[in-house]
Amino acid sequence: MINFRYHVVSLTAVFLALAIGLVVGTAALNGPAADALNETVNSLRKSNSQLRDQLDGLAVEQNRKDDYVAESAPYLLTGKLTSRRILIVVMPSGREFVDGVTKQLGVAGAKVTGTVALNDKFTDPSNDSELMELAENALPPSVPATALPSSSDAQELASTLLSAVLMDRTPAVATADMNSVLTAFNKAGYLSVDGKVSGPAEAAVIISGMPYTDTSASDKNSNVQTTVVQFDKAGPVVVAGVLGGDGNVISAVRADPALVKSVSTVDDVNTAQGQVVSALATWEQLVVGKTGQYGVGSGATTLMPKMPA
Repeated sequence: MINFRYHVVSLTAVFLALAIGLVVGTAALNGPAADALNETVNSLRKSNSQLRDQLDGLAVEQNRKDDYVAESAPYLLTGKLTSRRILIVVMPSGREFVDGVTKQLGVAGAKVTGTVALNDKFTDPSNDSELMELAENALPPSVPATALPSSSDAQELASTLLSAVLMDRTPAVATADMNSVLTAFNKAGYLSVDGKVSGPAEAAVIISGMPYTDTSASDKNSNVQTTVVQFDKAGPVVVAGVLGGDGNVISAVRADPALVKSVSTVDDVNTAQGQVVSALATWEQLVVGKTGQYGVGSGATTLMPKMPA
């Protein structure tokens, strides 16, 4: 009769055999499998290192291209805007591009009359009543009431008043009147002025970034476009910005059959190239008398203005 001890010994033998088989099998396979795995890991490590080097190289190349554009700027711009009076108007989302555009206008010889930055409060439709009242009360003696539109659109009224005191007009607006309007809008929180505005300008460069995306985005983006329209009525305008998102002001200008004929746009102002082209587009507007749509995005006709024959 097979007793309990026999079963215990048999089972022990079976498990011992399995253990020995696993050890022997693992030992036999461990070498080739480990070698293959190590080879794969080393290959991936080398590939990642190569991709990282390529990425670093592309970053250096881009920086060198920007350096090349910046160093080439004097050859393209010197003398183009000598003593021409240019106003910079900055939308709330475009402030990081101001220094680059201002620098290239200076290289071209322009005299920047001032930098006026519009705040979010200016484009917010919830402030329409206050903005309308402010524009009506801030109207100075040297700007006739007939110069303002008979409109219930607060943005149109305010933008028209600002363009009237900041751009050339006949008869000229007194410096004291210009300052009184800017002070009123500044105290109410609608804009800020970098330093002082020296006087009226012949042309305006309006700098804008990405469009609004909040719940009031449609109205706010429309108000940005209204500002461009009113400054365009007062004199030559270049809109320098970036493309992207619904309501983008550059896309709006390029899609408008009337504006596209009178307003120049540059859609890559975030690059050294776009900042140089912004100065060239201003020169083209003032000196050549032409407009154009420049950059790398949809609606751009070429990278930069063509030199006249």
